Amino acid sequence: MSRDELQRQSLEAALGDVETAIDEFEGVADWLAALGGSPVDPLGAEAWVFDTNLTQVLLVCHPWRGWVPPGGRVEPGETPREAARRELFEETGVVAELLTRPAAVRVRSYHPDHPATLGLSYAAIVDRTVPLVAEPGQPAAWMNLDHQWESCFSDDPSRIRRHAQWLARLARSQRRTRVRD
Repeated sequence: MSRDELQRQSLEAALGDVETAIDEFEGVADWLAALGGSPVDPLGAEAWVFDTNLTQVLLVCHPWRGWVPPGGRVEPGETPREAARRELFEETGVVAELLTRPAAVRVRSYHPDHPATLGLSYAAIVDRTVPLVAEPGQPAAWMNLDHQWESCFSDDPSRIRRHAQWLARLARSQRRTRVRD
């Protein structure tokens, strides 16, 4: 299969996940419409990993981006979901099942010299005691959602907090439903 065909596969998977994402930021639908539905390569994917109490998030300290969720480039032929899982493992040593629906989709540039592109965020919930194995020069740590952290993406902390709150409401609702059944 050619590189173009592999990139098309990745794009199709990304566009499918755009449709089911819980949150949309930076006018993704309008941005995609302006591009004719074909964002520039590369696509980005990241994992918002929460502890079981939904009070902490796992972040990595990128050399110039600051504290950010584990993530990176979607390789040709890889789905954004697969990329998020791979990047999570590469950057933290954590293996996690991502929740079914993507947490968010947005448009951003991951480097000052690169154009904006499509990025997808996926969520996972893991035990905070899982050992972390960070990449050299990029420490990984659990951050309390009640605290602010330094990131070049200033909207990320509030977006990640809001998703944790949404997950907590969903969990409470599911518990109430189980009690009634």
